[in-house]
Amino acid sequence: MSDAKTPIKMLHDRILVELDREAGERRSSGGIVIPATAAMGARRLSWSRVVAVGPHARTVQVGDRVLFDADDKAEVEVAGDVYIVMRERDVHAVAAERVGEEATGLYL
Repeated sequence: MSDAKTPIKMLHDRILVELDREAGERRSSGGIVIPATAAMGARRLSWSRVVAVGPHARTVQVGDRVLFDADDKAEVEVAGDVYIVMRERDVHAVAAERVGEEATGLYL
């Protein structure tokens, strides 16, 4: 059970996303560095990359970037890496090449 290479299978509509390392601090338009601990007036959503999906996830696929509320996350550490587990319904948007015909016209 202590093997770091044990495969993980997500169940139901759960997805596993990799915590975005760049989400920590950000820069304002004037070049000021804003730390991750700074309080924001509004909730800030986060982008992350999907690394695993359950069999009942219909829209999200491995490799997609998803937008979600970072305050409603459940973190898990696997082999020293931090991931977030969430339901597919907690995802606000999906960014992937395959969603081109349904896209808003905005690009990442």
